[in-house]
Amino acid sequence: MTQHLAAPSTGTSDDTSGRSTGWWQDAVIYQVYPRSFADSDGDGMGDLAGVTARLPHLRDLGVDAVWLSPFYASPQADAGYDVADYRAIDPMFGTLLDADALIREAHALDLRVIVDLVPNHSSDQHEWFKRALAEGPGSALRERYHFRPGKGADGELPPNDWESIFGGPAWTRTTDPDGTPGEWYLHLFAPEQPDFNWEHPAVADEFRSILRYWLDMGVDGFRVDVAHGLVKAAGLPDLGSHDQLKLLGSADDGLPFFDQDGVHAIYRSWRTILDEYPGDRILVAEAWTPTVERTAHYVRPDEMHQAFNFQYLSTDWDAAALRAVIDSSLAAMLPVGAPTTWVLSNHDVTRHTTRFGNPPGLGTQIRTAGDRELGLRRGRAATLLMLALPGSAYVYQGEELGLPDVTDLPDEARQDPSFFRAEGQDGYRDGCRVPIPWTRGGSSHGFGSGGSWLPQPAGWGELSVEAQTGVEGSTLELYRTAVAARRAHPGLGAGTGVEWLDGPEGVLAFARPGFVCTVNTTGAPVRMTAPGTVLVSSAPVTVDGAEFELPSDTTVWWTV
Repeated sequence: MTQHLAAPSTGTSDDTSGRSTGWWQDAVIYQVYPRSFADSDGDGMGDLAGVTARLPHLRDLGVDAVWLSPFYASPQADAGYDVADYRAIDPMFGTLLDADALIREAHALDLRVIVDLVPNHSSDQHEWFKRALAEGPGSALRERYHFRPGKGADGELPPNDWESIFGGPAWTRTTDPDGTPGEWYLHLFAPEQPDFNWEHPAVADEFRSILRYWLDMGVDGFRVDVAHGLVKAAGLPDLGSHDQLKLLGSADDGLPFFDQDGVHAIYRSWRTILDEYPGDRILVAEAWTPTVERTAHYVRPDEMHQAFNFQYLSTDWDAAALRAVIDSSLAAMLPVGAPTTWVLSNHDVTRHTTRFGNPPGLGTQIRTAGDRELGLRRGRAATLLMLALPGSAYVYQGEELGLPDVTDLPDEARQDPSFFRAEGQDGYRDGCRVPIPWTRGGSSHGFGSGGSWLPQPAGWGELSVEAQTGVEGSTLELYRTAVAARRAHPGLGAGTGVEWLDGPEGVLAFARPGFVCTVNTTGAPVRMTAPGTVLVSSAPVTVDGAEFELPSDTTVWWTV
């Protein structure tokens, strides 16, 4: 039976009135994880010069900007998210001259550069924290962090019952200069990552200075790590019987360390700084909140420009669930005038080609390879759906190659700190961080001349840029075609909503100006009326006159 598409007004309209026109509104932004992108000096670790050399790949992919994960001076206890010096480059990644060269070359290729900023915590090797420890209780520098006396007769118990995101208590006890047990300090993540006290004016002053330092270097924006975590509830109260909710949660849920209202004053002050600079510099929030409505608070007109849509990233491959999160995301952002963002993978979650090849409901940290063929098919379809939606899309390095998560890394190769803290996160983030392949052969498949810091699996070369370039139907060419079509078609990217079309169960269909997107999330083909001319499809599609068969787990773009 052939299904016909009808167009009732059941979705968010595509009204663009009042919409600002900043470049970020509909940008495709590519995340580079520097240690796993390209190695210029053969030490097995990616670096900034390697990124610079591979920027033409991003130009050819057609993206608008590159977001770089941390490259600052760091002991690397958490892959650079433990920063010892926010104005220096870690030697493993290069020098400030390398950073300057990267920014200049990116701009020459019409690519903007967004850098990670880590304001919730520093490294325990940051000068402030080292001096606070050395000077002991009463040091003024201790007020820039959360030092507290312990509970119990001899202060042997943590100050409260908070747990670390990485497992275990969120407190570590210090040793005083005389060798006796001392105060405790707060770290919502690893013990090597003490949390700043954002109530202290010196912390706010320091980060305003850091912002200006990198803006003066020419960066186009900042992705703000743990943007929801900077402010803690007064008095650092116990959770009590409340379950620890890890990254997702807010003050509304009773969590005293996430999504406190006080964070918004910080971002309003930062926005005034960015607005002083030419060229539309932006702030992007990594804000894990329980609802998209809470996320929208971070992108009000005088705060940040974008916030990651983790609700979308966490949604299973299911038509009803996807439609619900698309509608709620668009509706939440409309009142604040911010673009919705769409993301499927990043450096903290299992790659979506692996997630979609496993049974639904397993979350974003999956330990099994699953059905790789099914996962890739769904992953390609999910990419076209994401790129068809209004707003900004984020692409994680290697997803344009269809890379799966590496789920069989030997334990001795792993470096994710959460892996070694068994009560915390699943600890399988290393699987999405394996260096990407550029060539079929050679040492580390073109990543570098000296191997790679995480072992690449067998068959990695056949997924490489070299192996897929110019090959019709390859995942790389699908991404290139889709991004180019998105940029060229006036009905894609821009706008604030979609018009849902009636379709069979398990099929998503929506219209945008001059454009229709059809998505079959089921395991069986569906016969439908053809709404127009095929523009891009994630799998081969045959149109038979006025009808076509939409294959299982396939997305098709149509011009109308």
